[in-house]
Amino acid sequence: MDKRYQKTTKPLTITDLQAMKQGGEKISCLTAYDASFSSLLDKVGIDLLLVGDSLGMVIQGQASTVPVTMTDMIYHSRCVARARRRAFVVADLPFMSYATLKMALQNAAALMQSGGAQMVKFEGAKPEIISALVAEGVPVCGHLGLLPQSINQLGGYRVQGKDSQAAQKIIEDAQKIEQAGASLLVLECVPSSLAQQICRQLSIPVIGIGAGADCDGQILVLYDILNIDSGRKPRFFKDFLAESGSIESAVQLYHSEVKEGLYPGPEHSY
Repeated sequence: MDKRYQKTTKPLTITDLQAMKQGGEKISCLTAYDASFSSLLDKVGIDLLLVGDSLGMVIQGQASTVPVTMTDMIYHSRCVARARRRAFVVADLPFMSYATLKMALQNAAALMQSGGAQMVKFEGAKPEIISALVAEGVPVCGHLGLLPQSINQLGGYRVQGKDSQAAQKIIEDAQKIEQAGASLLVLECVPSSLAQQICRQLSIPVIGIGAGADCDGQILVLYDILNIDSGRKPRFFKDFLAESGSIESAVQLYHSEVKEGLYPGPEHSY
């Protein structure tokens, strides 16, 4: 158990995460989909719990995140938020739930009011939607690089931003997202050199998944660090359970390695 958990169970805020970036402390993040794992991750000291639409694959057995609905997201977010005491809770807006400004406002309100989320996350550079949500008091997390909701358009799960033109587009989108008022940014499956540039340019915390060690924090799918899914593993995969022997110890090991800068290593980066 993280010693800070014993000292305070006050929920973390975006101000706390910002202070971690400014102080050079890595932010440990994991996905969570239910109350039991939410409680366990929280007690270990994980800083941020993402109720990801990845639940479509790891919980529902879907081929992608596309079939996940708002009803699904509200239900799982409520379960996670109910059980945690300290960790910051972010919830995904699922596919097509923010296609228009009106939809984004309504669905973000539902995730916060009914789902208990402290922040909503959605994919792509949509500064007009970000600014509108922020104006209404909704904290926003952006998401660039590999965008799982666009998998049918992308044609597969591939590293993004490998050539100079694509890299520049991601940099510009990251700047737009920050300027629009977002408080966090997730970078998924981009070269570590690109992630490093973005982290240095932005004042908001940047959370990486397959984006190298220079990000302000790291996030993985909980089931991946426990090696539950037997499917094809991405390069940034690491089986923490094999090295620790129990689920709680695996989460603690992940948390410690993120905090100490040991994960991800060069072998986990692009």
